Amino acid sequence: MRVVYMGTPDFAAVSLKKLLDEGFDVAGVFTQPDKPKGRGMQLAPCETKVLALEHGLPVYQPEKLRDGTALGILEQLRPDILVVVAYGRILPPDILALPKYGAVNVHGSLLPKLRGSAPIQRAVLNGEEVTGVTTMYLAEEMDAGDIIYQARTEIGTYETAEELFDRLAVMGAELLVKTLRDVEAGTAPRIPQDHTQATYAPPLSKAECPIDWSRSAREIIKHICGMQTWPVATTEIAGTACKIHAAEYTDTHTPKAPGTVVSAGKAGIEIACGGGETVRITELQAPGKKRMMAADYLLGHPIQVS
Repeated sequence: MRVVYMGTPDFAAVSLKKLLDEGFDVAGVFTQPDKPKGRGMQLAPCETKVLALEHGLPVYQPEKLRDGTALGILEQLRPDILVVVAYGRILPPDILALPKYGAVNVHGSLLPKLRGSAPIQRAVLNGEEVTGVTTMYLAEEMDAGDIIYQARTEIGTYETAEELFDRLAVMGAELLVKTLRDVEAGTAPRIPQDHTQATYAPPLSKAECPIDWSRSAREIIKHICGMQTWPVATTEIAGTACKIHAAEYTDTHTPKAPGTVVSAGKAGIEIACGGGETVRITELQAPGKKRMMAADYLLGHPIQVS
């Protein structure tokens, strides 16, 4: 089976590497155009492009998909199937119709739940207990194609979006291999989605960073975990705006108002939240500083608790 691969971020690179390790015939790789990164804002390739070039694969980065350029490239590559993993573009009908077996996608949720660009982060932010990966046939509507296979996994109590991202990338790669082999063999199922059950996972924004201390302890923990590693949860501690990287539950109950510091010491900074519960911040980052343990931060920034 001759594959053309379309993907951009780290999540996509994991699946591409798996296909190469399993000996699939990858004729070419499409990624998003290079974007500026770092302090110098120099153009830098994505992980998928780096991996493709390391394996001597031709890489294509069209600015548009609807002007005929991408279609012309694909006609020359003659793929049997397109594999699309976090590419970041919706494929037009003429491209979807080109390959013999169409186009398949790996999505980081149990569709039809959490369609969209941030399913992994939203699963954590929403406090989901179970999520997974789905392989499906691509359709014109975003993430609405027929399901092929799904794999489920529980989300850990303190599992961050970054950690879940890494786990689902591996799960998705393994499921993709099974999917492609069964598509070629003609044994892959095709299960229509129940569109009435669809939910959506829009991109995260910095406007969502501030912690709402009136929410429950669980909601706050999931907010902190879900915002890792971007854009990161934030709050003000003793007048200083801090990024909050990690926190934990406590057994404490307090009558203090949500957002009030209850205790501060070697264990961290304990803050009141909704319903009389508290959450203990264990890792934070002050402006212009590196990420550090809350206890270390307190050595130079002691907090008086009344």
